[in-house]
Amino acid sequence: MSSRIFQSVVLQMKDSTERAIGVIDSEGTVVACNELSCIGEHWPGAVEAVNRGEGDAVRFDGRTFKALAGWGAQFDYAAFVKGEDSEAQMLCAMATVALNGAKTYYEEKHDKATFVKNIISDNILLGDIYVRAKELHVEAELNRGVFVVRRTDEKADAIPVETVQNIFPDRQTSFVLSMGEDDVVLVQQLGDNVEMSDLEKTAAQIEET
Repeated sequence: MSSRIFQSVVLQMKDSTERAIGVIDSEGTVVACNELSCIGEHWPGAVEAVNRGEGDAVRFDGRTFKALAGWGAQFDYAAFVKGEDSEAQMLCAMATVALNGAKTYYEEKHDKATFVKNIISDNILLGDIYVRAKELHVEAELNRGVFVVRRTDEKADAIPVETVQNIFPDRQTSFVLSMGEDDVVLVQQLGDNVEMSDLEKTAAQIEET
């Protein structure tokens, strides 16, 4: 996710409030803020606080934080507002809505996982695949394995995307996609000398988890 998108949103909020509003990443680094001097600061303690909040707004070190929508159990980005009062909590909630909207729009246009999902769903013209792959820096001529994780028991719970994502956390080489209520698809980059037994090992690992 480009920090420039977040920066554009928080700068637009500067005219509406004197509070510092910004975004931290999963390492606690400030990647966007309407107070430019804060960008680049590192707040590792905030990461632990946001993860403990499990999606709810949390107060830490004079600021209010709320995680943005993401894939896994640990947040990718979180909005923050200076202050721990009710106004800070309200502003943080509003900032989260705006930032989530910008994040979703950006990902729909630029995210690699969306691109791969469009290929699997036959939702992209063949001639556009190589153009988009080049734009997104996705290597076209690589070996990849595609694993379909399907719920076979209608009474069972749907398979969470996060469960498979946690097994293969590297989003540069593995794409985990929800393809409906019953199917989760893993597209995994493979080496040059992969045997069928290697694929079967991966499948067994997914099934066991």
